[in-house]
Amino acid sequence: MNPQLNPSVIDADEARTRLPGLTVIDVRTPGEYAAGHLPQALNIPVDQLDRALPALRQLSGELLVACASGARSENACRTLAGHGIRAMTLSGGTQGWAGRGHALDRSASGGRTVWAMERQVRFTAGTVVLAGLALGLLHPAWQLLSAGIAGGLVFSALTNTCGMAALLSKLPHNRPRPADLDATLAALAQRGRP
Repeated sequence: MNPQLNPSVIDADEARTRLPGLTVIDVRTPGEYAAGHLPQALNIPVDQLDRALPALRQLSGELLVACASGARSENACRTLAGHGIRAMTLSGGTQGWAGRGHALDRSASGGRTVWAMERQVRFTAGTVVLAGLALGLLHPAWQLLSAGIAGGLVFSALTNTCGMAALLSKLPHNRPRPADLDATLAALAQRGRP
């Protein structure tokens, strides 16, 4: 693997100290972001990074990318590095940040409270497995549904990717409103100006 594609990692305490000089991008879904994010963080869901590349290229300061645990932000940093944009990832993500006692900002979500993606995946996988087992009482072929989810979870753990999370992120409650992303890109453009 190209060493330039391995992102720099900083911990929550160092990030908090350096926060005034960092541009923080949170790559979680808008619902997760609204539930709690680093102070001054801007929300650009990981699947919207391509749209933000021009604004991110114009930034003059350091870029810190955060997510819930650090996995999505690490992947986002690799994507950015592939486009020539240097970024750091927050070790442990917002969970690690909060675990160190640092405050999270909460967006005025207008009543839009969304579970963290990991919780959405656990709920969905568990529901499908239980449904497969229950329907398996009617016909054994339905048990393949549970086996498929189990195989997907093993693959997810081995590859540090999650197809179910990618699918769930497409649901309306996890999608950014175009105006929200446009406002984030405008804020980035302002930060990129000398």
